[in-house]
Amino acid sequence: MKFTKMHGCGNDYVYFDCTECEIADEAAAAIALSDRHFGIGGDGIIIIKRGKQADFEMVMYNADGSRGAMCGNGIRCVAKYVYDNGLTDKTSVAIESMGAVKYIDLTVQNGKAVSARVDMGRPILTAAAIPVITDGERAVKLPITVDGTEYRMTCVSMGNPHAVVFLDKSPKDFPLETVGPQFENHTAFPDRTNTEFIRVLDRKNLEMRVWERGSGETLACGTGACASAVAAILNGYTDNEVTVHLLGGDLQISWSGNADDSVFMTGPATTVFTGEIPLAMKQ
Repeated sequence: MKFTKMHGCGNDYVYFDCTECEIADEAAAAIALSDRHFGIGGDGIIIIKRGKQADFEMVMYNADGSRGAMCGNGIRCVAKYVYDNGLTDKTSVAIESMGAVKYIDLTVQNGKAVSARVDMGRPILTAAAIPVITDGERAVKLPITVDGTEYRMTCVSMGNPHAVVFLDKSPKDFPLETVGPQFENHTAFPDRTNTEFIRVLDRKNLEMRVWERGSGETLACGTGACASAVAAILNGYTDNEVTVHLLGGDLQISWSGNADDSVFMTGPATTVFTGEIPLAMKQ
């Protein structure tokens, strides 16, 4: 089976073109292939299929084999893959993931897609729909105690749940490896959560580290960057256009502040290498 290793700001996945075939056990393949010592290595795998509601479907699995609903960095890479490999000649592509359709506009240079702008849809701010357990309708500056320390979090769903925590110091100095898993599995989150630890640099810039459910720390998270920008705007910390500085690179996020309007994300998509690996396929 041919594969392509790609990343968006260091958030790396192993991509498979399954428009004409099907992997026998997708979850097991994700666990095995994501291993950075004994597999190809990545934050998970992404399988590209023909879409039912869109041009293509993105089927995403985290490194632990759990299914992911949405990945902002991954969907940019899917759009790049289908264009670069001749599966479409369109520079505006519709891609679905677990029923949600996103619209991507590609920037092409010398015949290859180099970056993409994604309409990530409206942020989900209702606590029950994120989901996060609280008495209020929204979770803005909601107190939560983790490992004996009280934090204030703002929760947003971008198709997957996020808890955004603002820090008064650089997240690079934060004990993410200890605190991240405790947020992910906290009883306040029925479906677990992704957690972003943010420092506001100024009205137009955020610094971010992320702990992703099912994958641990990653170098970038597109939906997390969107959720962080939304949270910063809701709290009045930033303007409506923000650059989010992640360990793997920068993403540009814009949102009007109106809950009925889409969040837009712009960032790079990069092919690292291609190869072949033995993989059981459905007959």
